[in-house]
Amino acid sequence: MISAVTLTKNEEENIKDCLKSLEFCDERIVIDDNSTDDTVKLAIAEGAKVYQKALNSDFAAQRNFGLEKAISDWVLFIDADELISNNLSVEIMNKVKRKDIDGCFFKRQDIFMGKELKHGEPGNIKLLRLAQKNKGKWKRKVHEYWQIKGNVSTFKSALIHNSHKDLSEFIGTINYYSEIHARENVKENKRSSLVKILFFPILHFCNNFILKRGFMDGSGGFVFAFLMSFHSYLSWSKQWLIQKS
Repeated sequence: MISAVTLTKNEEENIKDCLKSLEFCDERIVIDDNSTDDTVKLAIAEGAKVYQKALNSDFAAQRNFGLEKAISDWVLFIDADELISNNLSVEIMNKVKRKDIDGCFFKRQDIFMGKELKHGEPGNIKLLRLAQKNKGKWKRKVHEYWQIKGNVSTFKSALIHNSHKDLSEFIGTINYYSEIHARENVKENKRSSLVKILFFPILHFCNNFILKRGFMDGSGGFVFAFLMSFHSYLSWSKQWLIQKS
């Protein structure tokens, strides 16, 4: 059996398609961060079990809450702006039958403002999103990861990610995430400095746009690499201000 868990916050534009792509699962769970639109109504209409819980800037805690609510041996985590293709669903069903696998990584096909990005950071992302329920917990409030014990595999088919549809949405997300990321860095005893604030964003951009060949995605690759370097700048700057205070 497979339980699918989706975190939501005002995702009325995405939740219906997301849940439809999960119809192969035995259980579909939505953990909703007090949406003010029709997210909950649409999720219930699609047959999902909906639990409302305030995020409180802690994505790992929200995912672990979903893990607790799942009744299946295997749990799949998918965001509301992501989709499982038919080919990937078949792969998932085959993987969970194996006795030598405890968790699985997904490659991700990123659609950024309507255009697929095949290089740079998007073209190199792997996410552990499917695992046996009792194999571990989610860690870190943002840029969270599922820490499990056991053998892992990687799917051939990619998880489809319909990323940010416009720049204002993307910039708002970056600003929100960078605040949490900065505070998590402090908890992890990482130190910010003027050198990191000035040079790490530049290195981040060069890594994404040049070394990982983001330039091959044209203007979309440039914008994505630039904004992710801006995320680095905001994170280290906010952490530096926290340290000073």
